[in-house]
Amino acid sequence: MNKTMLLNRNLIYFGIPLALLGTLILLIKCSYLNVLSHHDILNFAITADLVLTIPLVYFLLIRKSDIPNTTVVPVMIIGLVIGSYFLPQESQTYLVLFKNWALPLIEISILIYIFVKVSTAIRLYGTLKGSTPDFLDALKNTCKEILPKSIVMPLVTEIAVFYYGFIYWKKRKLKANEFTYHKESGTIALLAVIILIITVETVVLHIFLSKWSNITAWILTALSIYSGVQLFGFLRSMLKRPILIENGKLFLRYGIMNETIIDLKKIESIKVSSKDIELNKETRKLSILGELESHNILICLKKENILTGLYGIKKKYKNLAFYVDKKIEFVNQIDNAIE
Repeated sequence: MNKTMLLNRNLIYFGIPLALLGTLILLIKCSYLNVLSHHDILNFAITADLVLTIPLVYFLLIRKSDIPNTTVVPVMIIGLVIGSYFLPQESQTYLVLFKNWALPLIEISILIYIFVKVSTAIRLYGTLKGSTPDFLDALKNTCKEILPKSIVMPLVTEIAVFYYGFIYWKKRKLKANEFTYHKESGTIALLAVIILIITVETVVLHIFLSKWSNITAWILTALSIYSGVQLFGFLRSMLKRPILIENGKLFLRYGIMNETIIDLKKIESIKVSSKDIELNKETRKLSILGELESHNILICLKKENILTGLYGIKKKYKNLAFYVDKKIEFVNQIDNAIE
């Protein structure tokens, strides 16, 4: 019954805008309208329907549903694409104006809205007794409220890379229930070397490829720079997202690259161990570097848990190995919390 109701609602939410778009396409293709395509008022009316009227109808349909209001923007973009494809070139004057002026303003407004919401969430989270504010958690929770699920994690990852890499440089003192994992593991040095290698190879490759194709050289250079920025953001996030024990839970983080939340009651055993382990579907490492990075802690759980990686990719595990700088203090604090 519930599935049928949900299907009927979705047909209304998405069916009506699609039907309106289809009707507009038929009108645009109509031979009579093609004759009048030079008419300025007609061009304005069709453009307004594509990028304003239909998105407004969609908004009125979904405003009281669980669908984020920000999905109006993709509907606008669909109207923009349809107009660019079906309208004659000489009839796209208002469409070009919307594309060049209105759309960028809408996108910037959404980003500002997200930033304000995240800042508010962090402040509210920080006022809660015994809680430690975390930008990535606040960003995910905010984006889930206002954006479609399919684009939440990709957008969150890109924003987090930029935030941790280039904005969040303030040094903060660790609390007694927070633990670092980068000072003695050698991971920072390894990532720094990889970034250096990418930088050198990018310069050499650009010089070599520019002799053959300047466009190809710049495309590959841009991709290399993007990869370097990503790695730098990953590296910086490890300094800013410590492992946390709070409210009966263990928040294991590996920067923004991997994370999991473990209920302390579900821990079967925790021990200091640097022995080699066989990685499989049950036994994993918190580090994305796998066997390239050592571990000194092994946690075994009573039941399977979820490890969330980049772009929201999830993996199940029962045993998890990772590195902690103050391993003895960490294990003792976990044991005390369990008892």
